[in-house]
Amino acid sequence: MNWDPLYLTFKLALVTTVLLLVISMPLAYWLAYSRSRVKPLIETLVSMPLVLPPTVLGFYFLLAFSPGNAFGQWMNDWLGIKLVFSFPGLVLASVIYSLPFMVHPIQSGLSSLPDSLREAASVLGKSRTQTLVHVLLPNIKASLLTGVVLAFAHTVGEFGVVLMIGGSIPGTTRVASIAIYDEVEALNYEAANFYAAVLFVITFCILLAVYLINGGYLKRFWK
Repeated sequence: MNWDPLYLTFKLALVTTVLLLVISMPLAYWLAYSRSRVKPLIETLVSMPLVLPPTVLGFYFLLAFSPGNAFGQWMNDWLGIKLVFSFPGLVLASVIYSLPFMVHPIQSGLSSLPDSLREAASVLGKSRTQTLVHVLLPNIKASLLTGVVLAFAHTVGEFGVVLMIGGSIPGTTRVASIAIYDEVEALNYEAANFYAAVLFVITFCILLAVYLINGGYLKRFWK
């Protein structure tokens, strides 16, 4: 069996999750506490991947990332990054596509905290960044873990977006979900079953671990 699609899948999921964590924490903080008039618009844009078909997003990503358009041409000419049918393109598309799966749990966790925490930090002279990092985030560890796992698992299971923007280039963009599709088309059910079974087992174990940790079952067990 060729392990490259599985390696590429988890590499993509790991890079995407790390980037999403960095991006989502300040964004979720702003969405949780901002009273800006544009907040509903930003929330709508963040949540769009939840309701739009992946092929719709993939199609517009393909247009935007193409060297024939301004953004794709700028990335190619000035940064030397080719986005269409490349791993960097998969990463950027995955970050946008999986954004709500990271932002929403963190935003929900921050919104559930009492205002007294932020007020106390402000009285003590803490900046917003210090308040977020040292006061708020330590109190929403379960929400952070949920966001990380959901974003990772969602990226692992991507199909439509990665197919549109990356195609099926072995070793470059052929992730496990694409490999399963290719093997089924070739009537190679043994290989398709191998990739599908590995993804099923790993994602099941990850989700189970999250529920056990967030539910406190592990602490009860060790007691």
